Amino acid sequence: MAPQERVRVGVIGCGAGQFHLEGYAQEPRGTVVALAGLDSDRCRELATQYDIPHTYGDYRELLAHPDLDAVSVVVPNHLHLPVTLAALEAGKHVLVEKPLARNAAEGEEMVDAARRADRVLAIAFNRRHRHDMELVHQHARAGGFGRIYYVKAFWMRRAGIPGLGTWFTNKEQAGGGPLIDLGVHVLDMALWVMGNPRVLTVSAATYAELGPRGKGNWAGARFKVTEEARYEVEDLATAFLRTEDGATLQLEVAWAAYTGATDEFGLTLMGSEGGAEIHVKDYALTDTLRTFGDFEGVPTECRPRLQKTHGHAGVIHKFVASILDGAPVSPSGEEGLDRVRLIDAIYRSADLKREVTIGE
Repeated sequence: MAPQERVRVGVIGCGAGQFHLEGYAQEPRGTVVALAGLDSDRCRELATQYDIPHTYGDYRELLAHPDLDAVSVVVPNHLHLPVTLAALEAGKHVLVEKPLARNAAEGEEMVDAARRADRVLAIAFNRRHRHDMELVHQHARAGGFGRIYYVKAFWMRRAGIPGLGTWFTNKEQAGGGPLIDLGVHVLDMALWVMGNPRVLTVSAATYAELGPRGKGNWAGARFKVTEEARYEVEDLATAFLRTEDGATLQLEVAWAAYTGATDEFGLTLMGSEGGAEIHVKDYALTDTLRTFGDFEGVPTECRPRLQKTHGHAGVIHKFVASILDGAPVSPSGEEGLDRVRLIDAIYRSADLKREVTIGE
């Protein structure tokens, strides 16, 4: 593409697809020209709001649109593979909403297809582009924390099942519960800050104590409880990961649990020269970061002044830059695949009730 050309984008999915539309609206070198989704009223509403000229009920019709360079895939997890493969076959660059896929086998198929097609495959780990995360990552990469040896990552909800009986609680369609839905975010946050170390072993447990009894549904969810309200996934997952460089990572994630948390996520990082804590309550963007160190031998705590940022806009900026400038994309499909592999290992450890070695 010419240096100043704009990327013409189609968005597939009119639910969480709105977050992608908000992000593209902040990207001067990208423009959304088509939108597809099964909820025709919702699609028309978004098309009007974001001045999108073309809407479709079937994503295959969108992919046949002659003036598309790239697509955002924002559909239920079980559709990530077929929609992404169809988009790559149509010659489009692809940004996939997290998780990359339901499991590593599907993710590998997607990454391989992107490589064969010579197209960009990116994953929407939008939490990386919060200001608190960007600062902690920059400080870590500059060596400010010294050797990072322990990180705790969490996302806990008191009552936040996205919709009892919907695709979210269907094992076949979702691939899992809060671990693959929320945990993939904080797992990526932790590993990104740690420098993406290779994980050697995982010891995990999962529980389903509230969801199967019809408890813990998220009152603010778009997805309403169905008559059957089947619940086939976990509502709490915990894991302990050991890395090749000797660091450890603790993960705790729940859609519903008897806890003081409302809807809260973040991480605690401990290094040889300093530490940090990100604690986000109800999606706050500021006053969420504390850093810890020494000043003339005296323990100190700092609260950086944070700016409000739009995480999807940050992801989309890198996606567009990769397409137009050839810059390496991050978060990449390969990084998304790594996270899904670890989620597979966490579920396997929980099923076997023992520690597992990655790749065994």
